[in-house]
Amino acid sequence: QVQLVESGGGLVQPGGSLRLSCAASGVIFNINAMGWYRQAPGKQRELVARITSGGTTTHADSVKGRFTISRDNAKNTVYLQMSSLKPEDTAVYYCNAYVNYQTYWGQGTQVTVSS
Repeated sequence: QVQLVESGGGLVQPGGSLRLSCAASGVIFNINAMGWYRQAPGKQRELVARITSGGTTTHADSVKGRFTISRDNAKNTVYLQMSSLKPEDTAVYYCNAYVNYQTYWGQGTQVTVSS
């Protein structure tokens, strides 16, 4: 069984920074892509950022210039560096990964941006 474990969420003031981490564990022979989604109250889950095994990245327009996704292939870990955080970034952030040719989701980590 493959598991994705997120960490790094919390409460931060507007303009602050957080770094989220997601580590994949289990029997893994391939991770093609990893990414982050978020879901705010009353809204559908949306893609925040994604990175392929080749290093190609995608960031949502709402976070471009503020968030940066990266990965450490040796650790099977993806990161989301979040800067200049805004209240509208408040959401549960979910790790997603295409592992062993299947999609897996983490349990989510809460990010709250508030003064």
